[in-house]
Amino acid sequence: MENLIFSLNATVPVFLMMILGLFFRKIGWIDEVFASKMNKFVFLVPLPVLVFSDLATVDFSEVWDIKFVLFCFGATVVSIAVAAAVSFVWKDKSIQGEFIQASYRSSAALLGIAFIQNIYGSAGMAPMMIIGSVPLYNIMAVLVLSLFKPGQQGIDRSVLKKTLRGIVTNPIIIGIAAGLIWSALRIPMPRIIGKTVSSIGGMATPMGLMAMGATFDIKKAFDKAAPAVTAAIIKLVGFAALFLPIAVSLGFRQEKLVAILVMLGSATTVSCFVMAKNMDHEGVLSSSVVMLTTMFSAFTLTGWLYILRCFGLI
Repeated sequence: MENLIFSLNATVPVFLMMILGLFFRKIGWIDEVFASKMNKFVFLVPLPVLVFSDLATVDFSEVWDIKFVLFCFGATVVSIAVAAAVSFVWKDKSIQGEFIQASYRSSAALLGIAFIQNIYGSAGMAPMMIIGSVPLYNIMAVLVLSLFKPGQQGIDRSVLKKTLRGIVTNPIIIGIAAGLIWSALRIPMPRIIGKTVSSIGGMATPMGLMAMGATFDIKKAFDKAAPAVTAAIIKLVGFAALFLPIAVSLGFRQEKLVAILVMLGSATTVSCFVMAKNMDHEGVLSSSVVMLTTMFSAFTLTGWLYILRCFGLI
């Protein structure tokens, strides 16, 4: 019972914030435009400040873990390959492209930080997980959606260049880099600046989760049922079942293991739908997977945390 309570305490508050956002949308306090602006604001300011704050105030040698970063990168590469192989069950190229992206691309930054912060009180190893996975998420999303776009004969180089530029200027990546440099140079954090940074970073989790909940549309969750359900199962169960035993065998524990779990088994990011639409895909499959994984990840993540807790791994 203690392990179940621990798991519920880790997951339920996160999803209650999303439900609160959905409730505010239903009663008209948050509309689609406002939720979109909230999402953008969280991505541009509080999230980068949060990861900067957590990294800048710790010893660089304690934070940097090349083994962990390489594992996250390798697991992401294999996940993309597995999703691509499964996608050939469907002959429609537009379905294949959206299926691959939606199957592997997690909401790593927002949900990853939210879960680890809820359990351990800080972002923990989420920034290192982001370094190992998120840049690859973005690059491969462009390649996949370009290659499998209906009528596309090759990779759209202009879009690829834009994506690479976007990765370099990604606010979260900049926040991580700034935090690592601050930590490595052992620059002191003045109390006034520290309190300000802490206050701004503290907005990231509640605002981001409420914005995510406010954009949820249950009616879209069951469009294109077969590929959407398949992608959701792979996203929430398949990759975690494949890689968590490997992670445990390599000695990863506590917040590292939780970060890996979120990378592998959290909900598909809303960015999948945005990118698919911007690259001339229909977007219905992407939105369906986002909705399904967001809906059911509350149960699957609780289950995974419960299993890890029962084995004394977190």
